[in-house]
Amino acid sequence: MTDSSHDILARTTYVLHKKTVSWRQGVRHYAYRRILSLAICVLILACLPVSPRVLASTTTLDSVVASVGNTAITASDVEKEYRFERFLDAQWPPPPPDAAALDAVRQRLTYQMLLMQEENPEPAAKGASEKAAAERLAALRKEFTRAGAFAAAMNDLGMTEAEVLARIAQQELMLRLINERLRPEASPTEEDVANYYRAVFVPEFQKENGKAAAPPLVAVADQIREVLTQKRINELLDQWIDELRPASQMRFHDFR
Repeated sequence: MTDSSHDILARTTYVLHKKTVSWRQGVRHYAYRRILSLAICVLILACLPVSPRVLASTTTLDSVVASVGNTAITASDVEKEYRFERFLDAQWPPPPPDAAALDAVRQRLTYQMLLMQEENPEPAAKGASEKAAAERLAALRKEFTRAGAFAAAMNDLGMTEAEVLARIAQQELMLRLINERLRPEASPTEEDVANYYRAVFVPEFQKENGKAAAPPLVAVADQIREVLTQKRINELLDQWIDELRPASQMRFHDFR
């Protein structure tokens, strides 16, 4: 595959991965190397809710901005999660969040709380997730190129390396859950792959490369198949969330 065709598929993959409320933190280099096996996220999905609290009748200065049943997500939970997501993107110090960013984080945390209730991982899955988390953390460490920057960022975040690793491992478990449940139903047909090649890939390639001939379908079919699979997983994930919502007593509250 040429560099240009590789870039086109990578870009398409990125857009799918960041769609709607950006279930996962940015695809960036790590997620693409795994060819979206971590996608959805997300949409997905990626982040473990920070210290959900049981709703109490007493007044608290930390306002509740979302709830699932009797479990609350507070404004400080959302802010901490925003900072953690930026850390995982190696965007440190994080830029100040606007209202749209905080709303997107709140939605991710709430939906992930629903999915966490569906988890029942086997020991082997936990081990694989911990291994994947260690690999992600090692890759993230390299993103902080200045000496001491990684440790300083964790210190600012108020987390130890063990805590960061545990959070990433939880993300990996959730992504396994999503993949195991939805991927079997998400495979495109060969006709779907061919249609995407003709209608999307070839025009985009020619737009960037003039009259140069696009790579043959056989050279990019696997990558296109994965792009279409992830697109369908995103759609199925939305449907799954909609199915879980009625029984969850999910509510969103205003930020104060």
